[in-house]
Amino acid sequence: MSAWDAPAQMTVSELTRQIKDLLEANFDQVVCQGEISNLVKARSGHVYFTLKDERAQISAVMWKTRASRLKFDLQDGLEVVVTGPVEVYPPRGSYQLIVEQAMPQGLGPLELAFRQLQEKLAAEGLFAPERKRPLPRYPNRLALVTSPTGAAVRDMLQVLTRRWPLTDVVVVPVPVQGPTAAPKIAEGLKQAARIPGVDVILTGRGGGSLEDLWPFNEEIVARAIAASPIPVVSAVGHEIDVSIADLVADRRALTPSEAAEIIVPDRADIQRWLTDQKFRLENLLRQQSEQARRVLDLLAQRRIFQKPQELLTEPRRRCDDLEARMSQRMQRQLETSGQKLQSLTAQLEALSPLRVLARGYTMTQDAETGAVISRIDQVRPGQQMRTRLADGEVISTIDAATETPSAPSDGKQD
Repeated sequence: MSAWDAPAQMTVSELTRQIKDLLEANFDQVVCQGEISNLVKARSGHVYFTLKDERAQISAVMWKTRASRLKFDLQDGLEVVVTGPVEVYPPRGSYQLIVEQAMPQGLGPLELAFRQLQEKLAAEGLFAPERKRPLPRYPNRLALVTSPTGAAVRDMLQVLTRRWPLTDVVVVPVPVQGPTAAPKIAEGLKQAARIPGVDVILTGRGGGSLEDLWPFNEEIVARAIAASPIPVVSAVGHEIDVSIADLVADRRALTPSEAAEIIVPDRADIQRWLTDQKFRLENLLRQQSEQARRVLDLLAQRRIFQKPQELLTEPRRRCDDLEARMSQRMQRQLETSGQKLQSLTAQLEALSPLRVLARGYTMTQDAETGAVISRIDQVRPGQQMRTRLADGEVISTIDAATETPSAPSDGKQD
């Protein structure tokens, strides 16, 4: 080959530019199926991953603006079909697939997003039965977090008014479909919980497509229901529609009208119940009155009520017997006491000094001190004495005192 036939020399930049032009011109919009691996979610919001099959792989990126619109989460191991152009990055001489759209293989994106969020919240225990709170039996104030113009709110208000008009209803208006509905529903739930006197919250909407009902499958709404300090009832769509909000709520209703029936009692049922209770009480009182009358009749037929004076016969006999016994005992006691008194009197009289005086004896006392004189050494000349006789007293003055000699002793003297 001559020098004139050789390929023209080019720089790396020129070669890369030609490759870039060829690739991007021929692969400006491709549809590619593969499995996601090595997924990285950057802080910027961009998502980087590798798309692979059994024999090859290609780098891929989904910019933040596209990634934020996905209804489901990109995850390692997820089989997807992506759409977008192939671009060359000259500084590294590499190419990558710019993902503009992504669809899960075998499942719709909304269905996959539902399953992913359901698994996530279930793992956190947000669906656990023990988290469910009971609803008040007779709610004072109900907050409706829904569209104020939909058919669902009209149905709910009609049912509430018909069944239990005593409940005050406050409507918190929010959109229930569209891209901005979910955050506004979540904010409406928070606002409803702050309304004074609200003791139950109802949120939901009427039927529609999966896309129409989707705001009630958003995580932000589920979190708001779980965080509500007030019990929440969810009623989204029809019977066949089950939303994430239904699973998190304290109570799920199949339809908005059924939700109203769940929340408030039926006054007709209450009236029937009260009427039944009235009849039961009347019958019970009638039965008790008849039973009491029968008991009184039976008692009235007893001999004690026929001849009540006989009731006192035995007590009177016993009282008479006790009275006689008591009288006899008192008489005996008096006789015994009288005999003792006579004996003691005789003893006292025998020991009385007056008796001694009556026999001719006297008792001499110091006229001044009253001391009894029994020895010669107790007197002195000039001392006044009081001598007591059986029938009076004699006052005398001592002129002299003479001691009487002692009697001779029977003992032997030395």
